[in-house]
Amino acid sequence: MKIQRNAAVGFIFITLLIDVIGFGIIIPVLPKMLAEMNHISINEASKYGGYLLFSFALAQFIFSPVMGNLSDQYGRRPVLLFSLLGFGIDYLILAFAPSYSWLLIGRIIAGITGASFTTASAYIADISTPENRSKNFGMIGAAFGLGFIIGPLLGGLLGQLSLRAPFYAAALLSFLNLSYGYFVLPESLSEDLRRPFNWKRANPLGTLRQLGRYKQIGWLLIAYFLLFMGGHAVQSTWNYFTMYHFQWNEAMVGFSLALVGVLAGVVQAGLAQKAANKLGIGKSVYTGFALYTAGMFLFAFASSTWMMYVFLIPYCFGGIAMPNLQSLMVGKVPANEQGELQGGLTSLMSVTTIFGPMLMTHVFYLFTSPSAPIVFPGAAFFLGGIFMLMSFLITFLLLKNYDSQK
Repeated sequence: MKIQRNAAVGFIFITLLIDVIGFGIIIPVLPKMLAEMNHISINEASKYGGYLLFSFALAQFIFSPVMGNLSDQYGRRPVLLFSLLGFGIDYLILAFAPSYSWLLIGRIIAGITGASFTTASAYIADISTPENRSKNFGMIGAAFGLGFIIGPLLGGLLGQLSLRAPFYAAALLSFLNLSYGYFVLPESLSEDLRRPFNWKRANPLGTLRQLGRYKQIGWLLIAYFLLFMGGHAVQSTWNYFTMYHFQWNEAMVGFSLALVGVLAGVVQAGLAQKAANKLGIGKSVYTGFALYTAGMFLFAFASSTWMMYVFLIPYCFGGIAMPNLQSLMVGKVPANEQGELQGGLTSLMSVTTIFGPMLMTHVFYLFTSPSAPIVFPGAAFFLGGIFMLMSFLITFLLLKNYDSQK
């Protein structure tokens, strides 16, 4: 039984790793692919990239709780395998897409079936014991971090061969993992623990509404929301900005994003805790927001390639804020409401994933188009910096005396 559980945990890790690699692998090639497909410039392609991100995120926001509820009724295994099948089909559609509308269809399919993270988390909860639960859930974070290093790097290298090559590779990875899972993945949810599908529980807005109950952390939730909105300036426009402004190729984009993954991993692996021990939780939060803000404004006015790499350091080190902000919010909410809080935070983050990319890619295009009031390629980063500056001001005013009062 222990061997079977270990194999299952290993499969979940590989599943999540492949999913994240599949997401990151296409980022370096997407700008040129959209530009060539629509016969437009790189900066105008950013708008179309924003629509792709929007369609994926909206479909995932709506269907993620649906898939989670289906896994409660039919078990985790069929839903996980269905998710992998959906991702594989999506990447094949992207690889062979003759027009932009096909890309949209592929991204919507991926959003609908992309419940692998939700279902994988439920699977881990099913098979874990109190002694190894933290370790097993830690593997989810590790899969994220490693995937965002390998994915862009591999995508940048494959993009040198062909703009479609990364999509073929992502499809192959998904179908290989589907085959592996079909033969080795056991069901984790026994028949007696299953429950009927409930549409009320599948309401994606339900958990979001619950956040309104936590008045004691209301301003911290606003800072959390603003941080993720601002972060989409990097997540959604980095590839378009660097290709347009500095003429980077796919390999350079992939390498830079892999470096972001490494730096973020260093921060998450222990620097955030060390900052809390040395500075205090409150000071760590607003210091992190200050570093994020500085990084964003520096990106906005960067004039050389080397600057983008140097400015990644303060930006990524801003990552000390998030774990400590979450720790602070958790400490202000009763123990029996922690699950509800985490669900609400996930929903809040999902909302920024729907609207953030659209906003940032359109701002980037607006200030690089022929009709731009002023030509300012870094406009999206500047807007992201404003969002993060507001987060800094909120947390600084709330927490400047927090550590001394404890």
